[in-house]
Amino acid sequence: MEAMVIADFGGTDVFERRDVEKPSPGPTEVLVRVHASSVNPVDYKIRQAGSWAGISPPAVIGYDVSGVVEAVGDEVTDFEAGDEVFYTPEIFGEQGSYAEYHVADESIVARKPATLSHEEAAALPLAAATAWEAIVERGDVEAGETVLVHGAGGVGAHAVQIAAASGAQVVATASPETVDQTEALGATRAVDYESEDFVDVVESEFDEPVDLVFDTVGGTTLAESTGLVRPHGRLVTILEPEGAWGSAYQKSLDVRMLFLERDRRPLVGLRRLVERGQLEPVVDSVLPLDEVADAHEMVEEGGLTGKVVLDVPGE
Repeated sequence: MEAMVIADFGGTDVFERRDVEKPSPGPTEVLVRVHASSVNPVDYKIRQAGSWAGISPPAVIGYDVSGVVEAVGDEVTDFEAGDEVFYTPEIFGEQGSYAEYHVADESIVARKPATLSHEEAAALPLAAATAWEAIVERGDVEAGETVLVHGAGGVGAHAVQIAAASGAQVVATASPETVDQTEALGATRAVDYESEDFVDVVESEFDEPVDLVFDTVGGTTLAESTGLVRPHGRLVTILEPEGAWGSAYQKSLDVRMLFLERDRRPLVGLRRLVERGQLEPVVDSVLPLDEVADAHEMVEEGGLTGKVVLDVPGE
């Protein structure tokens, strides 16, 4: 099968188009003909220096899949050939999705939302499942609460929608290019982080303190948010927090760190939201797989309005 392989760690010039061995499913695995993948920040971090993830070049990376099951292992019970599926592959030491075929344990695979194309579905698994875990599972969001989302980009744009679908009031920081989009996705107020201070906006425009903060930005952002959070409020981050926390401990705040563990459960929740019209993929552009180097450059540069999706051609 054809795949885009990183010949070594480094810049985008390490990608090479190669013919590699087609994988075979193990007893509990499904073999999926990949129709689309997408590019996440973790992709370029692994491309640059991914030994921390157990990756050893030459290697295939990529961590979103939308495709069709071609074959199943002897012990697979939930899928059969012809099923349309989507999922986010395991990262550590595993082959990624920049290829015509991919194998995965059935426990992390879910049926693709029928209303979405493969390109749309491929934009969801890693980013939207992370948002689901942050808002629903770790964040314990409840209807009527106020949620502050830092960074309404790939993960954050889906977090805005999930929080709004849960009945929460959402405030989100966003780039100037995505302010209108963020409010269209369900935010009561989108804060332009280049020209506005989120602390001033929340303090001046909202009567009640924030119940939940979700941070996708990092640095001191989480620490700077503590003054806006009610006592016993929750803070969830996907990056290591920095900065001075001062007297925040006096509020008995619950700080939770999140690294997405692969599982079918959040994908099922996402599919239901999609089918109810409460969640839509946020796609900036679609490129062919052999332009993956360009896709990585786009994601690294930033300023996008959504995910960069890779269309994977067939044999």
